[in-house]
Amino acid sequence: MRVFKKKTARPSGRRPARGTLMLVAFLLISSAAVRLSDDAGRAFAVTNSAHLAETESEPDPKAALAQDPASCDPAPDVAAMLTAFRDREDRLKQREAQMQDRMQALAVADREIERKLAALSQAEDDLRATLALADTAAEDDLSRLTAVYESMKPKDAAALFEQMDPDFAAGFLGRMQPAAAAGVMAGLTPETAYTVSVILAGRNANVPKN
Repeated sequence: MRVFKKKTARPSGRRPARGTLMLVAFLLISSAAVRLSDDAGRAFAVTNSAHLAETESEPDPKAALAQDPASCDPAPDVAAMLTAFRDREDRLKQREAQMQDRMQALAVADREIERKLAALSQAEDDLRATLALADTAAEDDLSRLTAVYESMKPKDAAALFEQMDPDFAAGFLGRMQPAAAAGVMAGLTPETAYTVSVILAGRNANVPKN
């Protein structure tokens, strides 16, 4: 019976070499990763610093607009609309001022008209009073003159009435007492007495009768 001896495995020379290569590769990869991490960190820091610098250097549009509203010009159509609104507001203010001037002028004219009406009314009252005084004075004068004619002798009075205008003579004869008027009429010429009688008879001819 053959006895086979178990062969003892020799250590392979390649296995240690492969392990060494893997270790070296791992170390190289780790070193590269560390360098990449450092480079990425520095790049991120530089990028972040640049971004912060740009952010600080660039002005905020809202802040600039709040500080200087006039720096932002409106669009042409909006500017035209704003100009039209301002022009319309100016016209309305001008019309309002004209209306106020007219109202003041009308108020002054109304006060002047009221003053003139009051003066005219006072003048009418004064005129009525003057006419009343004149009528009273004239009536008093006629009454006194009629009394004078009545106190005269009929013959002397007739000679005076003969020279008067027939209408004027008829007026006095109509105011005299009937007896005194009859004495004067008797002394007049027939022509004058007839004319005076016609005038006296016709004075009340147009008076309405019931």
